[in-house]
Amino acid sequence: MYSRMIQWKSLVFSALLGLTICQSGFAQSNDYPTKPIKVVVTFPPGGSSDAIIRILSTRLNDKLGHPLVLDNRPGAGGNIGLTAVAKAAPDGYVLGVGAAGGLTANVSLYPQMPFDVTKDFAPITMLASIPFVLVGHPSVPADNLQQLIALAKSQPGKVSIGHGGNGTAMHLSTALFTQMADVKLIEVPYRGSGPAAMDTLSGQIQLSITDLAAALPHIKAGKLKAFAVTSPKRLSNLPDVPTLSESGLTGYDSTGWFGLVAPTGTPPQIIQRLHAEFTAALNDEAIKSQMRQNGMEPVATSIEGFDAYIKSETQKWARVIRQANIKLN
Repeated sequence: MYSRMIQWKSLVFSALLGLTICQSGFAQSNDYPTKPIKVVVTFPPGGSSDAIIRILSTRLNDKLGHPLVLDNRPGAGGNIGLTAVAKAAPDGYVLGVGAAGGLTANVSLYPQMPFDVTKDFAPITMLASIPFVLVGHPSVPADNLQQLIALAKSQPGKVSIGHGGNGTAMHLSTALFTQMADVKLIEVPYRGSGPAAMDTLSGQIQLSITDLAAALPHIKAGKLKAFAVTSPKRLSNLPDVPTLSESGLTGYDSTGWFGLVAPTGTPPQIIQRLHAEFTAALNDEAIKSQMRQNGMEPVATSIEGFDAYIKSETQKWARVIRQANIKLN
């Protein structure tokens, strides 16, 4: 009898302790945040990912009651910054802005990964897409995508195309283009989209797939030919430029993008709060305008929708990378 009473008291104590811990965690989630939130950006300062958080901060700092603090940790295609997020305490005070590479393609590009995207991160929302455009020097003897493909097929291995660097979204966009168009091009990697666009402008290379911000002024000035955009829909900044999909490469879809993640184990209430605040900011007209002026298209998704997108893009780029035999160390 005495032994059973001790066991019963022990069970009651454990249950009360668990309830207390649960209530404490819930209270902390309800009070969240109580201090600044670090946002790890996986690229150097001054890029699009920086701009996204700075623009969103104009609304979110007030809504959250504490500021978002940028922590730039570039390197290894985003792996360095995302590793820091994966290892952070899951309390909502360290978030990560990951790109298409780090969250989808890198697992197929690198022989070893320091994290598992499906296990180590809790998706919150996509933030923005970065459309790319296929441009050429004015001397290229083609006026549309079909003529360009015909030119490349008539001169296999002689037409040059630049992109923003090995393993980048622009590199993968180039690989997808050559596969779907069935052409052989001389691929020239650069350190970023700006240098690729400038060498296309000067005629050092004939073509490049670059981001809209780097190419748009030169397209408007007539110094670059815009053959097609890589997004599934035409862009408001280039309404007369068709998509690759509608120009004959049906189903072509490749854009750079950024999304917000937290370490796995972050309380659901905090994830929901962050999702609500970030998506509300992304739907704010003033913020939309600022992001578009910076060459980005704001994209607010559901948590489930972002998770599904990461998984589908991972499978898609695995096929492209395998066929192109792209490898990074």
